[in-house]
Amino acid sequence: MRAIAITALLVACQARAALQVDLNSPDSIKRAASLVAADLLTYYHGSEPGQTPGILPGPPPAGDYYWWESGALWGTLMDYWHYTGDSTYNELVTSSMLFHTGPPLNAYMPENYTISMGNDDQGFWGLSAMLAAEIGFPDPPADKPQWLQLAQAVFNTQADPGRHDDACGGGLRWQIPMSNIGYDYKNSISNGIFFNLGARLARYTGNETYAHHARKTWDWIMAVGLMTEDGNVYDGAHTGVNCTDVFKAQFSYNAAVFLQGAAFMYSFTKGEEQLLWQHRVQALLDRTTAFFFRIGPIIELSCETPTIIICKTDMLSFKGYTHRWMASTAQLAPFTRDTIMQVLRNSTAAAVNSCNGPSHNGRACGFRWTTGGYDGLTGAGQEMSVLAALSSLLAFNEEEVEDGKTGKGAPLTGDTGGTSKGDPHAGTGKGG
Repeated sequence: MRAIAITALLVACQARAALQVDLNSPDSIKRAASLVAADLLTYYHGSEPGQTPGILPGPPPAGDYYWWESGALWGTLMDYWHYTGDSTYNELVTSSMLFHTGPPLNAYMPENYTISMGNDDQGFWGLSAMLAAEIGFPDPPADKPQWLQLAQAVFNTQADPGRHDDACGGGLRWQIPMSNIGYDYKNSISNGIFFNLGARLARYTGNETYAHHARKTWDWIMAVGLMTEDGNVYDGAHTGVNCTDVFKAQFSYNAAVFLQGAAFMYSFTKGEEQLLWQHRVQALLDRTTAFFFRIGPIIELSCETPTIIICKTDMLSFKGYTHRWMASTAQLAPFTRDTIMQVLRNSTAAAVNSCNGPSHNGRACGFRWTTGGYDGLTGAGQEMSVLAALSSLLAFNEEEVEDGKTGKGAPLTGDTGGTSKGDPHAGTGKGG
């Protein structure tokens, strides 16, 4: 009887310690996000003696996490600052982003990781640099590379003809070095990031060249069959068979990176072309919500089932990127706002319910958001996803924040308050 009583007490204490949040209250969301952010950073040891600054433990076998996910981590914390105003981690974010720029080109190809680098790995760091410029994240010191410059450097290295061969009629390969496993694979996330970054640079700078690359990438993705007219986005295909073996697994971040990029193109263009991008945004949104949010909370259907999880460590973080990029889509393409707000709200409510695991003072977050509780799968990706879900809801904050305005507006451009300095030749070795 004593053992039963103790067990009941522990269960009751854990229930009380679970993450508590009122999704109708921006202040409550901010308090919960602050707790999750602190829990997330317990997985980071880069500030400790003997550890590498700016990265989560890894890559395997040294730790669970590949280099790219750390770039995504800093972007998640940038959005956290943007939506909550909490600058606790800003210095860490900046120092980490600058530590891995990879001089002299400063194109996020640091020497220690270049040999195993994929275009998507490099691209994730570039997306975070671009985000910093768009949200007015504090600029680095004047003698350091600037956010816009870093994003341009990543884009320019990926736009180089050497990265786009004739196999399958064009497109980026997954891996950069020819010796890497996966060099013979052209995938949606590598090309989706390139498309996304091009669309964002076009909008921020007004330079049509970036938009040209974005359009060309979209057309190639459609032509090769990695995306369908009704919004399915498949994973990739192999060059050895001219990309005819499309692997039709669907992951949420593939759909979301194209959805957000299309929203940036919608915001950048006018007239008939804007109507075209509106149609594309709507098609992607309809399919993304129907496929990944079919029962409310987001599900990674290609690796997550009610009975078995075959998701790799990377995949355990995809939900957060999808939430973040959908929230941004709603800011850029107002016709999507009501749908996205409701979808993300329902998903976030389920995400919070997963945060009652035994670690992190009884609020560790799990991976599955469909169980009504903690599923035993804890890690940086899971905490990052819940943090992203909470933070992103603040994009729809209806309370007046200043000057009668509500919530957060669309991402900045060079003409609407963006202060980050760029260099159109960044990453090429030519200088600006």
